[in-house]
This record gives sequence, structure tokens and C-alpha cells, in this order.
Amino acid sequence: MAPSLPGICIIASPRKRRATVELAVEAEARGFAGIYTPSVFGNMSFCEALAWNTKTIPFATAIAPIYQRTNEDFAQAAAFMHEISGGRFRLGIGIAHGPSHVRMGVTPGKPLGDTRAFIEKYRAHDKLGDLPPILVATLRKKMIQLAGELGQGLIFANASLRHTPDSLSVLPESHRSGGFFIGNMVPTCITEELAAARAVHRRTLQGYANLPNYRNYWKEAGYEEEMTAIEAAIEAGRQDEIPKLLHDRWLDDVTLSGTATQVRDGVEAWRAAGVHTPILVPSSATGDHRAAVREIFEAFAA
Repeated sequence: MAPSLPGICIIASPRKRRATVELAVEAEARGFAGIYTPSVFGNMSFCEALAWNTKTIPFATAIAPIYQRTNEDFAQAAAFMHEISGGRFRLGIGIAHGPSHVRMGVTPGKPLGDTRAFIEKYRAHDKLGDLPPILVATLRKKMIQLAGELGQGLIFANASLRHTPDSLSVLPESHRSGGFFIGNMVPTCITEELAAARAVHRRTLQGYANLPNYRNYWKEAGYEEEMTAIEAAIEAGRQDEIPKLLHDRWLDDVTLSGTATQVRDGVEAWRAAGVHTPILVPSSATGDHRAAVREIFEAFAA
């Protein structure tokens, strides 16, 4: 039997939203494991469109920042989508990061405390109908433990393949063996030219390399030298050096690049590491987001 398809990240960008919904419908018809949409361009609204326009595929915010709406508004919208979709919606939540906090005009508290308080308050809404499962954005072990305690799943983004088994070791065996959602948003570029794919990833991941929480996670994963060099470049104001410091060894551990066969093999490697649902985040060496989604469609065509 052929292996099941991974999840896929689809983003409804401005002036392309209707076409993106149609792309999501096609992903459902092709049998992808789920549609996961990040916190740009109104992902809660896109998920509502998916509730109406798809029939069987699971879908989730991956993630919605907990500071973006009031807790009650999140619960109202989540309960609505859960009911309309027949239980296919998952509310992926997280604290996001510094630049998004500035954009939202919020001052966050402690990540663990704020996430715990959000989930407990969300679960207390008992007059809205059934609420969907919570997926918690995670990187390091304390948040993974919190996800295991209060959530129904977790989502990494840009995780280290080699470090993932160690990260997941803090979850109960019952969570690791099934029933508990474990996903990872994996930057993916399909092309015959490996160097071109790596160049794409260097551009898309430069912003993450500027974030202290990600650098601390990647240090924990064994990339102390690389992250320390990046911190020195940031301190000196040499942003143009950062892509050069994202070495191939690191890139090949946190992204998927290369031919369709290499990417399919990479999906299986993530599953072997304990990620039940690898989620491919498409980039293209030659086109836009929709072109990248189509490249993934073709790579996993029956």
C-alpha cells in the first residue's frame, strides 16, 4: 500500500483568495492529510472558508497568535467552524514572536504562563457548543510538555529532524504512539537543482534566524556554532551575512529540498523521527506560492 500523503500549508494571499480556496479543494480531492494555514492574511477567515468549501479534509490554523483576538472571540469562531465542518477544524495556537507582537500592538507575558491561561480560559466556554481540539505551537521541551498536558496535539515549525526524537521524549508514550497530533511545518522546495532549493530556503528562513527563540532552539539541536555566528552578525548590523551563515548541514536538517523522490523520502524520514503529520510548506525556485503548491501536487500524484 502506498504511504499516506503529508499535510500541506496553503496561504490565501490578497487578491488570490478565491483561487486559493479552489486549490484547497483540489488538495482534498488529491488526498492530502490536512490543510494548515499560518498567521498571515487572516488564517481564521480562510479556515472558515474551508469549513464551507471542503467536505472531508482536516484543516487548522498553524498557528493563530493568542494575542490576536479576545479569548471569547477565538472560542466563538472555533466552535462555529467545528460545528459547520463536522469536527474537521483544529485550533492551532501559539505566542508567535517579537515582530508580530509589535505589529499587533501587544505586550506578551511569559510564553508558558500565557499559553496555559489561554487554554484554560478557552476550555471554560461552555455555552458555545462543542469546541475543537487545541494544537499548541512548540519548539522546546517545556512547551511540548504543556501541549501534552493541556492540548490535543502540537505543531513544530522549522524543527530539526535529528533533534526531534529527543524533543518528543518528554511526551507520554501514549501521545507518541498515536491519537495525539504531532505535526511539523517543513519548508519544502522541489527542484532538480539542489543549490537553487537551498537558496530559496536561505531567503525564507533568514527572518527566523533573527528570532532569539528559534536560535536558542537550534543551539539546543546542536547548531551552537552556526547560531553564535549569526548572533555576532546581527549584533554588528551585518544582515547581509546571515544567509551565508545558514550552512547546508543545518538547512538539510530543517528543510526538504531536491527532486520529488528526495522530498517523498524526506517525508518518511520525518515520520520515522516521530512526526505523525509532516506538513509541507511550499516554496518554488521558479514561481509563486500557488506554483509551489502545484509542484507538491505533482510530486505526490498517484
